[in-house]
Amino acid sequence: MHSTLMIFLDGVGIGEKDPAKNPFFQRSFKFFNQVFGETPCLGNQNISRNDKYIFPVDACMNIEGLPQSGTGQTSIYCGVNASAEIGQHFGPYAHSALKPLIKEKNIFQTFKERGLKVAFANAFPQVFFDYLNSGKTRINVTSVMAMDSEIKFNDIDDLRKGNALSAEITNRRWVEKLNYDIQIIEPETAAERLLNFALENDFTLFEYFHSDHVGHGRLAADKEQLLSDLDQFLYYILTNIDDEITLLICSDHGNLEDISIKSHTLNPALGISAGNNAEYLKDTIKHLYDIKPAIMDLYK
Repeated sequence: MHSTLMIFLDGVGIGEKDPAKNPFFQRSFKFFNQVFGETPCLGNQNISRNDKYIFPVDACMNIEGLPQSGTGQTSIYCGVNASAEIGQHFGPYAHSALKPLIKEKNIFQTFKERGLKVAFANAFPQVFFDYLNSGKTRINVTSVMAMDSEIKFNDIDDLRKGNALSAEITNRRWVEKLNYDIQIIEPETAAERLLNFALENDFTLFEYFHSDHVGHGRLAADKEQLLSDLDQFLYYILTNIDDEITLLICSDHGNLEDISIKSHTLNPALGISAGNNAEYLKDTIKHLYDIKPAIMDLYK
């Protein structure tokens, strides 16, 4: 079985080679420097090494203003220029006018309609389920499309059994901030679990949103721990990927790569491909809305 693993990093772009602005140049990140030999920047956006590729992805999509998560993620998961659909960038949540489009065209739904197996690897704490049960609807695009496509939301029981990943990878925030009685795991353990999940499905999605929070200047006390865990996690994924897996790491807009400001940026979003079909994805994906069609082309 051919498997595609998408790791979505919220708010990670390719920025300037400036340690004062760009955390990726403040210290050495293994998933860049040890896998690719260097860190991407605006002057060096395309890097390849050992059949693994770093490439820029246009997040502006010919619409003025700063790219936002709602339209960016809709573009990624639905294969349309969502910003052009409504004439603006919008976020962080799904725009009401885009919800019918998300329901019909989201990547989970398309895989299911083709009789293929999909999974959303994230686990959610009880506060998330309480929010949904309250009738409130301000949730991100990923959650909207999972609900529309009747994809399982993993909970604490799934996390304890090792059948899901916490959003920050290691369960640390579940323990320290949410007071759950659960083991804190190593980033490498989480990465191995995710690779195993991918082999069980045709398409597996893991969403990491703390990168956007750090880029906005939040979570200052946890910044170094979060970035270190993410680095180790991605390094393990990139160096242990199975031949049957196509890996795509992607983002919806720039943010984290320029911490001199607390807003999003106009920089290209980060794209990384590895494993089976990696070169095809690198050559095909130029804009956010190219991501879904490029993935679905692998299943013709």
